[in-house]
This record gives sequence, structure tokens and C-alpha cells, in this order.
Amino acid sequence: MWGRKTKLSTAVLAAGSLFGLSACGGGGDSESEPDAWVLNGGVWTVVEEDFEAWNEENPEQAFTVESFANDIYKERIRTAVGSGEAPTLIVGWTGGGLLEYVEGDYVADITEDTEELRERLIDSVVANGEVDGATYAVPMNNVQPVMMYYNQELFDEAGIEVPTDWDELLEAVEVFQDQGVHPFSLAGGSLWPMLMWASYLTDRIGGPEAFEAVVAGEPDAWSHPAIIEAMERCQELVDAGAFDPGFASVVADNNEDAHLVADGLSAMVLQGSWVYSRLLEESPDFMETGNLGVAPFPAIPGGEGDPNSIVGNPANFWSVSANATEEEQQAGVDYLSDWLFNDDYVDGMLDTGNIPPLTGLEDKIAETEDPEFLSFAYDMVQEAPNFQLSWDQAVDPSQERALLENLGQIFEGSITPEQFADNMNATQPAD
Repeated sequence: MWGRKTKLSTAVLAAGSLFGLSACGGGGDSESEPDAWVLNGGVWTVVEEDFEAWNEENPEQAFTVESFANDIYKERIRTAVGSGEAPTLIVGWTGGGLLEYVEGDYVADITEDTEELRERLIDSVVANGEVDGATYAVPMNNVQPVMMYYNQELFDEAGIEVPTDWDELLEAVEVFQDQGVHPFSLAGGSLWPMLMWASYLTDRIGGPEAFEAVVAGEPDAWSHPAIIEAMERCQELVDAGAFDPGFASVVADNNEDAHLVADGLSAMVLQGSWVYSRLLEESPDFMETGNLGVAPFPAIPGGEGDPNSIVGNPANFWSVSANATEEEQQAGVDYLSDWLFNDDYVDGMLDTGNIPPLTGLEDKIAETEDPEFLSFAYDMVQEAPNFQLSWDQAVDPSQERALLENLGQIFEGSITPEQFADNMNATQPAD
């Protein structure tokens, strides 16, 4: 169980906050300065501070930076890229979104410009930014494996251990219900947190091949037995009362699901590694108790998947807009090649409970205030035989909304697993 005895000085920035030089529009405006859009809270405060430091030392290439809530950003960036008004530096999750950007000539080939940077990074993470052997995106923040967070005090009061397999998980659900504690919190109002359950279960049951068939566009890939069984188990959890009855109104952008664990209302939450840094900022009293624990997703007895495999986001990635002016593109490339993952940036990420995708960080991690958590997450990434990119990012962008909506219907019980598969098979892009 890990906590932090000192409070962070950084505060979560509100959506739409701005700093740097004023600028007009996106990268398509020849009179604008280079710009970047980022997300709110957690590690993103370190990203914004890094831009402030860059701007001080490079006033002739100063960036205007605007921050957004996660869901708002995803909606706005898609429109901006398609209209040629994207910021100079584009945050992305790779997968189907990056492929669409590359096929549409929306992002620049930065293979040569980022060669030295990429040599410092974990290969399995870097590979996500490549399309047909060329680099169009580079990781820019922390590796983000999904894990189970839990409140140790609630487990102590219940007299049980953290579940390591599916049977133990169902037993824990029953015990916590008897204790009057919600076993798991779930940000169902945001939909995408449900993907963590679906993707982990699919991987544990059928191994990576099950979802690889979906990404490859194979006919009826969503009808794979592992996916059907994963949906059945999701509904089994709901029927067993594993989640807060009001989970459909809980949202993730404000970290509400993790706060339920910190506040002692829920025993566990399945979330990404980014939650840890936000808890340090937003729930310092709870973190000081040392009652936060982290564990891998439970194994599925008889499943074909490796219990060491993980799901999540290898990192967020920077791409350079192909519609930016030559000067703006040069500023973007200079920032990536000469500045990204500088010592202050790396230390700032580690200090806020985030792990950069750099090799050889063991000694630095050991010197941090949170060596246990950081080592746990770092080892998860280093030892995972498969790191499945989040489904909503891995699929073709045209499928994302249907995936989230159909998964929401699975959790609310309004469709069957077979109907989920049929609905998603119908969205598979034509060759």
C-alpha cells in the first residue's frame, strides 16, 4: 500500500485554460504561432509546465497551449484535424486514429527527426507510432497500464485478500455486499472505462489473437468465443452487484470513480495508471494513510491468455500537423528532438507518480518518493508479453462510437452478448 506524505503544489487546470503567446486558429493559419492542445490534470500539469520552460528558453518558438477534458478533446481534435485547423502538435493514442491521420496526409513523417529520441525509449511503446515502417508519432508522456486499485482498510475490515482469479473476485463481491460496501466503482457515464473490463476479460480468456482478428478486419471477428464470453462475464458482474447501482451516472473525467475508493464507498476500481497521480493531487489525506493498494487484473482459470499481459495505453503520442506552416512544423520537430523527456520533465513525471517510456529507469525510480508503485507499474510494462492498446483507440475511428454505445448496452443489460457481436460485426470497415 502506497501513499505520499507531501502534498503536490500543482493544481488541476480547468478545461480551456491557456498560457503562452496568443495565437489565432490552428496550424493552417500562416500568421499563427506554434500551438499544442493537451488534457487536464495529472501528468498533464507536468506537460504544461514543460511547455512553459520551453517558452522561456525559446521565445522565438513559443507555443500556445490549451487544455481540455478528455472527452471534449477527442471531439474537438477530430473536427480540427479534418478541417485542416489542427494544432501544430497533436496528442493522440495511435491505433486506428493514427492510421486515419496518416492515410489522410494529416500528420508529417518524423522518422529522421526523432531518431535519437526513439533510441532512448522502450521499443514496444515506440512501435505504436509507426505506420509501414515510418514514424508519425512519438510517445510524449507516461506508460499507462490498467490495474486494479483497492482500499486496503476495507479489505482488512472484510477479512479477505485481494482477488487473484475470477472465483476469488466473485467471492469478494459477495463479501463486500454483505459489508454494505460497493465492491467496484465504475465510471459508466463515460462509457470507455467499461472497455477495461471487456478487453482484460477477452485477453485473459482467449489471448491476444481474439482481438487481433478485430483489428485485422476479419469477417465476424466480434463473434469470437472469447469476446462473447467476456461480454457474458461483464453481465455476470452487473447481475452479481459488483458495481455501484448508480454507476451509469459516474464519470471519469473528474476522477469520480477513483474518489469513491479513496472515500471508502467502494473497495476497488479498475483504472489506468494515470489515476495514481490524480489521487496524489486530489485525495492527499487518503494517500497519506497508505491504504491505497494496486494489483494486476485477476487470472481466468482455464483461459488461454497470459495473466501477465496488460491492457491500456502505451502512452499518449505527439504528431506534427502536416497542415502547420513550415516554421510551426520546425518548432514542433525541435521541441520533440531537442527537448522532450529532458531531465526536469522526466523527474516531474516521476514525482507525480507517472512513468516515462524510457529504458533504464530503475535507479531513478528507486530514488523517488513512490518507488513501490512506480516499480510495480514499470515492471508490468517491462514483463508483459502483450500490451493491448485500448479498444476504442485500436479500432477504426468509425467504430469507436458504436463500440462504446453497444458496450454500454451490455452493462445495462439491454442487449445480449450475441447481439453485441452482431452489431459490431456490422461496423467492420469494408476492404
